[in-house]
Amino acid sequence: MPQDQSFPSAARIVIIGGGVGGASVAYHLAQLGERDVVVVDRDELTSGSTFHSAGLIGQLRADPTLTRMNMYSVELYRKLQQSEQPPGFVECGGIKLASTPERLEEIRRQIGWARTFDLPLTEISAREAQELFPLMNTSGVVGAAYLPTDGYIDPSQLTYSLMAGARAGGVQVHTHTRVLGIDTEKQRVCRVRTDRGDIETEIVVDCGGMFAAEIARMVGVRVPIVPMSHQYLVTEGFRERTGKPLPTLRDPDLLIYFRAEVDGLIMGGYERDARPFALDPSTLDAVPADFNGKLLTEDWPRFEEIMENAQTRLPSVGDVGIRKLLNGPEAFTPDNEFCLGQTAVGGFFVAAGFCAHGIAGAGGIGRVMAEWIVEGEPSYDVWHMDIRRFGRHYESPSYTLARTLENYETYYDIRYPNHERSAGRPLRTSPAYSWHVEKDAFFGEKSGWERVNYYNSNAAQGDETLRPRGWAGQHWSPAIGAEHLGTRRAAGLFDESSFSKIQVTGSGAAELMEWVCDNRVAREIGAVTYTQALNKRGGIECDFTVTRVAEQEFLVVTGTAFGTHDAAWIRRQAQRDPSVRVTDVTGQWACFALWGPQARDILSSLTPADLDAFPFMTMQEIPVGSVPVRALRVTFVGELGWELYCPSEYGATLWRTLWAAGQEHGLVAGGYRAIDSMRLEKGYRVWGADIGPARNPYEAGLGFCVKLDKPGGFLGRDAIAEVRDQRINSPLQGERLRCLTLADKRAVALGNEPVSIGDAVVGRITSGGFGYTVGKSIAYAYLPTDLSKPGTPVTVEIFGEAVAGEVVAEPLFDPHGERIRA
Repeated sequence: MPQDQSFPSAARIVIIGGGVGGASVAYHLAQLGERDVVVVDRDELTSGSTFHSAGLIGQLRADPTLTRMNMYSVELYRKLQQSEQPPGFVECGGIKLASTPERLEEIRRQIGWARTFDLPLTEISAREAQELFPLMNTSGVVGAAYLPTDGYIDPSQLTYSLMAGARAGGVQVHTHTRVLGIDTEKQRVCRVRTDRGDIETEIVVDCGGMFAAEIARMVGVRVPIVPMSHQYLVTEGFRERTGKPLPTLRDPDLLIYFRAEVDGLIMGGYERDARPFALDPSTLDAVPADFNGKLLTEDWPRFEEIMENAQTRLPSVGDVGIRKLLNGPEAFTPDNEFCLGQTAVGGFFVAAGFCAHGIAGAGGIGRVMAEWIVEGEPSYDVWHMDIRRFGRHYESPSYTLARTLENYETYYDIRYPNHERSAGRPLRTSPAYSWHVEKDAFFGEKSGWERVNYYNSNAAQGDETLRPRGWAGQHWSPAIGAEHLGTRRAAGLFDESSFSKIQVTGSGAAELMEWVCDNRVAREIGAVTYTQALNKRGGIECDFTVTRVAEQEFLVVTGTAFGTHDAAWIRRQAQRDPSVRVTDVTGQWACFALWGPQARDILSSLTPADLDAFPFMTMQEIPVGSVPVRALRVTFVGELGWELYCPSEYGATLWRTLWAAGQEHGLVAGGYRAIDSMRLEKGYRVWGADIGPARNPYEAGLGFCVKLDKPGGFLGRDAIAEVRDQRINSPLQGERLRCLTLADKRAVALGNEPVSIGDAVVGRITSGGFGYTVGKSIAYAYLPTDLSKPGTPVTVEIFGEAVAGEVVAEPLFDPHGERIRA
């Protein structure tokens, strides 16, 4: 095909998709100095989902990163509003109603942690909400929150405004250009083929919206999104406008939202009877090739629920003329988080799955993606938005659809801690699964795995009076305490088969793992090392244990939800050495943890191995009963014990063998909730909560892992050495992860609660829970080093209540590690 003379034959970066996502990525790449950038779109700009988006801008979200991204978006939209091509941003404020006491609790929790962002979110009464939004009926409203910096925007104008800034920075934009294919060489993108000619390239950014999965399949990448039919109604003009704009209004208990539209309103919501578009349980998405700038057929029967609820809150809506009902597809993900970042194919990035809140997050999305492309990693901690979080089971259309439907239909539901989703379960099970069912296990799910949270059969041995107040007590059982204390007193048996296991092999494996890890891991065969993998800024990109199984073989064990991410991180570094192979072997190995004072006695009765000559943090191959076992003497609860790995076909036998041998020693079976309680007492960190890419080992209290003198260095060494030097020169500067105990043991922090010293908010909770051995409510938070030495009084705001606490030395349990090394 001859090349269009006006069309480029090469560009360093090609962005596919001219919606708000592609426009924002292009704008921010130009801001970072990238000039060789081309945007292509199959039709006109905004002709996908952008043009029919409702355009609400709400900043406060369920996690700190998305909140920061949305706050940045507002800053950007204010700036663009002063440009020659304003995006139509109206900073009118936003109201969130509580029509149930439970929702008011949620609002008060959000108000608390909004203070940690300096967001001016305040609680207002139903009457005050009505004063701001006079059209509403306050019947059933028990309270509300108001954020004056929220608002709404015209999505199409926003896209054109961003693209104007991108063009000013040298970005080329070519509409009516259909991508026919993407070529790769040596697992890296090299060319984009279009109906106007080919573009040689180094980097491709898939911003295809509902077409993103189709585009990604051109390079063999799965993007698990589902285009969902989302409807909203535009009324005829019926209200008098005043000088003060009408705020946006959400009533999540009624599943509805409103915003002004000239003299009328936009009204929409998230119905319980959702419908996907261009996808069914047995096929991949198939958006029609000519679906450009189009809407779906109006579905009034499905909108009835939203319409009835809307009239409950705004009775006048029932008497107002309807201009139109818009039914357009919006790309949703199975977990309601964006799909962002670099894929396994070199140079192929994705920014998709905006889940109907992409307009609010578009500014932040563009910034994150531009940093990722130009600098190799984003400045925000976006692991929960990283496309690498999805495992292979999301290659299944039926599983992806089931999870996404459930997510859409519960979009406005209150997310209580430890709530478990039900769609697509059970999928991945341990060899001991049937035993757990027999013992009345209460299962949780993570990355498709069924995992025991606790056993209902242990509840009678627990203490119901310890049930935490409020949300923390919602999905709680006295069995958790029984399993915790049973492990501390005698021994506990835990099924950790879901833990991700990554095998690294090859002649260059030792050199690679030394480069990836901040600790020394290429030690003697059988050595087990706790370590972090750092990014180039010195942030904690991964947190895992590494076992040297053989001269050229290492086993990395990480959290269930982090395996895909961590394997991708290691593979990315392994590109420097083609001799290295990185393989996810999670399903090949069962893993059972036997921990507690009686663990050695129980295991000794089943093996001829000399367990007295089995040092802590080492591995040995031993028989246990009839089963060949790879035994690692490690712990995540602070007790003597082992993690016992065996090929999966032996798993059921190994579990029953251990259980039978432990009965005379008081062995209890336990779940992950007990593990979490015990790890809090020992101060063990959890990646994604206590630590992550935005935090370094010295802040996190993990400096003991950092070996700056390693021959050859390691990734992030220079950055973390600079951090170390700063701490030496200014030891009281910066922040440090601190352990807190609360005066009220039934007041349990869940995460993100503000922490104050004196009258100033100085941090937020990273994780919390109850320690059944120490009898205290425990929490962790990053606090200013100079203000938070042990003994410092603090206040933690939990659902609007100020709870007294203090900074304490850690660990609270067995501070000298005597039980671990017993």
